[in-house]
Amino acid sequence: MPAAPGPGLPEPPRDLRIPATGVRAPSPRRYDPRMSTLLEAVRHYADAYAGADGLAASSIPGLMAVRALAPSALMHDVQRPLVCLVQQGGKRVTFGTRAFEFTAGHSLLITADVPTVSQITSASAAAPYYSLVLELDPAVIADLVAEMGPPPDDDPRPVRVHPTEPEVADAALRLLQLLEQPDALPVLQAQRVRELHYWLLAGRHGQAIRQLGWPEGHVPRIARAVKRLRRDFSQPLPVDALASEAGMSASAFHRHFKAITSLSPLQFQKHLRLIEARRLMQSQGMAASSAAYAVGYASVPQFTREYGRMFGAPPAADARAAAG
Repeated sequence: MPAAPGPGLPEPPRDLRIPATGVRAPSPRRYDPRMSTLLEAVRHYADAYAGADGLAASSIPGLMAVRALAPSALMHDVQRPLVCLVQQGGKRVTFGTRAFEFTAGHSLLITADVPTVSQITSASAAAPYYSLVLELDPAVIADLVAEMGPPPDDDPRPVRVHPTEPEVADAALRLLQLLEQPDALPVLQAQRVRELHYWLLAGRHGQAIRQLGWPEGHVPRIARAVKRLRRDFSQPLPVDALASEAGMSASAFHRHFKAITSLSPLQFQKHLRLIEARRLMQSQGMAASSAAYAVGYASVPQFTREYGRMFGAPPAADARAAAG
């Protein structure tokens, strides 16, 4: 069972059921009946706001609902730390040599910036895929860790799947319901984001999440180098410069970077370049050679080879498909 909140930490979630007709609610909140369970809330929000890509962003930073009406193609990404609460349908995520398959009632937890290949495997117009995604906030985690205590040891597993704990689901529902209350949103948003992070930290994989908020740990130090890679991926980035960002020697940096992300720094940068090149071709209609130069490649043949190895098709084919 998750630990009880200490002083200054959020109280456990209260009963979230909608009062029956004719019964006075114990508070002035009036939730839309379609928002009374997490599945209903995610469905209602995603159906109302999802774009053509199935993503329904929100005014709460890092929070979005996802909807898919059919199984998806393979999606390559370098994920940020996040939690994904699946409410309907199924998904597969591959990290390195490990594949995770999960369905409604399960959560995907990612505790480091890592490359993944994902695919929605179960979705239809009659029974869409729905999930709620929240990017984890290292600042909120660091604040909570200061009260809850440091993690005991580094845990190298950055990707996990587990049953969604009731406290996490309740806190996620309370946060999503807040989007229906614009007057309360600016007052309660930070509190409810903190509450959800608390219950994630108090859960079965809380020790791994605490690594994000412990400044002397390897995960946040590598994250500083990853931030530089994300910002300057199109530029030459010597390992010594990245190691300096992390406050490590070059050899220690290389070892810990690969242990956390599964890639060397050079491979990580290559992933960022290729994913961005694909986005430029698919969303902006950019030619393959132009995309190669835009992301930092000096050689189009090298770009073509590496692109084909990663995505299974040459960049020109993807560019033509995007052009219709």
